[in-house]
Amino acid sequence: MSTDTKLPMPEVVDRATWQAELDALRVREKAHTRAGDAIAAARRRLPMVEVDATTPLTGPDGPVTLLDAFEGRRQLIAYYMMWFDGRPAAEQCEGCTYYNGQVRELSYLHAAGITYATFCQGPYEESVRYRDFMGWDVPWYSVQDSAEALLAGRRVGMFHLVCYLRDGDRVFETYWTNGRGVEAMDINYALMDMTVYGRQETWEDSPAGWPRDGSVHAGFFRTDGRPTSQLSRLEAGRSDDLGTGG
Repeated sequence: MSTDTKLPMPEVVDRATWQAELDALRVREKAHTRAGDAIAAARRRLPMVEVDATTPLTGPDGPVTLLDAFEGRRQLIAYYMMWFDGRPAAEQCEGCTYYNGQVRELSYLHAAGITYATFCQGPYEESVRYRDFMGWDVPWYSVQDSAEALLAGRRVGMFHLVCYLRDGDRVFETYWTNGRGVEAMDINYALMDMTVYGRQETWEDSPAGWPRDGSVHAGFFRTDGRPTSQLSRLEAGRSDDLGTGG
């Protein structure tokens, strides 16, 4: 991102004028919060669809089922991570690396009866090496042979966030999202949205001359040709060998 001090900046005003403008914006922010609460309330009232609880997954101890992935809890949130078979770590999905890497502290979800897991769309042995290289400790499963059945017509090879509910030995899908919906996993964009230059994306409504070096097309998702967060792992001496020969 540019550090050029000649970048355009907002108008400078006295504190009282600034506070008045901020107070007016607060009204809109509160309305946005309440609208989000109303959408969440509607989400809780959605119907659900049953899925096969015996759908096979592959975990650290071999074959398991979708039901096993709940780890005994009532709810499960699964992130479907894209995978490029046989490709080296540098060529794996920068978007999935960005989003999935931000879900780290799971104790609060567990206390609420929710399990979070990654459902990788690639082979287990290859993809779990990537998890270990990144230093992630979320439960990791391969859905290579069952992604099409689980996603039921949704595009395989995209990142999806899917919510499940367990009732005894039965499993139901209650909600799913993709695209910008997976921003629920992300803190970086939320913080960027509070700054004067925002995400620096071309689609953002920013004043003329604002920087446009954002994440979607290169930007901060990749650095030196790699997903950005890989660099610190390499500097720490970790091997990014996925056993692909790449």
